Amino acid sequence: MGEAHISNRSEQQRARWSRRGVLTALGGLSAAALTGCTGSADASESSAATAIARAAAEEPVITVTPADGTGKASFTRPVEVTVTAGTLASVQVTGDDGSTLAGSFDDARTRWTSTRNPYSGTTYTVTAKARGAEAETVTFTTASPGETFVGHFTPEAGSTSGVGMPVSIDFTHAVTDRAAVEKAITVTAEPAVDVVGHWFSDTRLDFRPETYWAAGTTITLSLRLKDVEGADGVHGTQSKDVTFHIGREQISTVDLATKRMTVVRDGETLATYPVTGGDADHTTWSGIMVISERLKETRMESSTVGLGDEYDIADVPHAQRLTTSGTFVHGNYWASSSVFGSENTSHGCIGLHDTQGAKDSSVAGYRFYESSMLGDVVIVKNSDEETVDPANGLNGWNLSWEKWKAGSAL
Repeated sequence: MGEAHISNRSEQQRARWSRRGVLTALGGLSAAALTGCTGSADASESSAATAIARAAAEEPVITVTPADGTGKASFTRPVEVTVTAGTLASVQVTGDDGSTLAGSFDDARTRWTSTRNPYSGTTYTVTAKARGAEAETVTFTTASPGETFVGHFTPEAGSTSGVGMPVSIDFTHAVTDRAAVEKAITVTAEPAVDVVGHWFSDTRLDFRPETYWAAGTTITLSLRLKDVEGADGVHGTQSKDVTFHIGREQISTVDLATKRMTVVRDGETLATYPVTGGDADHTTWSGIMVISERLKETRMESSTVGLGDEYDIADVPHAQRLTTSGTFVHGNYWASSSVFGSENTSHGCIGLHDTQGAKDSSVAGYRFYESSMLGDVVIVKNSDEETVDPANGLNGWNLSWEKWKAGSAL
């Protein structure tokens, strides 16, 4: 039994020592663990502080495209400014022609892009500033275009015309991208009216409203063709605004059945003149025509209109052109005065009695010429001829509004 008791004491003693050992070991482990955690936190805080310091020390870097000093930069792409390690505070782009390039920032303000492309053949200065940094300046020059084109417009800038005058533009190079070119041209009117373009060919674009302009209208043509690519590798050069004016309304109607021309101005009959039109072999075009050229005296040769040597008159008085192909309303001194109002004897023109020298103010040719202006409307009916081609002169009024609008590229 004693052995059993000793044995129990030994068991109890071992148990007590075992618990102490465990507590001691746990205590040591806890201290080691605490010591280890404290060291890891210090290291993380040190790394973060280092990263913050490094970021604070890193300066913003601005990049401009095209790069500084570029001599033949593209004018078909926008200017771009970017920044790393910062945000953009401001960007200004100025050309040596006095123009400026507007632009916009992205949401993060790390990128600025011009809203349009730079002009060709222009030196630009870009001044960009990142927040908290000094402004930086970059200069580049855009390339000059290779082949170019311009648009010659009618009527002349500052001129006053009749109510039938369209805005007609003839291009010096065939246009293949009609939409791009038409989009770069606007025609506005005061009082306001819808004005639409119509392509007669790859070199001609006319603009008109649905009906004749109102008397007293001011028309503004805005050309923004500079650097517009009208055809492959062919760019426009114009950027300008021109203004025209519309005078009083004068519409003259020629009835070749009665051989009379009635002139109506601002709704009231101004005059009625006896006329002679084209004979049976040389009928006069019918339809709406617009006076596009005025000549107090001019030479008329039949060979220039495909009629051989039928006539050559050196001093035709008071000639006003109605078609490109050679139709005029003009004075006639070589026919008997009895012809006017009774016979159609011309080679296609509309003739009024006149005298040689264009100085007699009492005759119809003189009076009608003096009462007219470019852009006045002359309507011919009962001529036994088909309607004039709308492209033959400034005669687009012969197209319905629907057909006119169908000729737009937009």
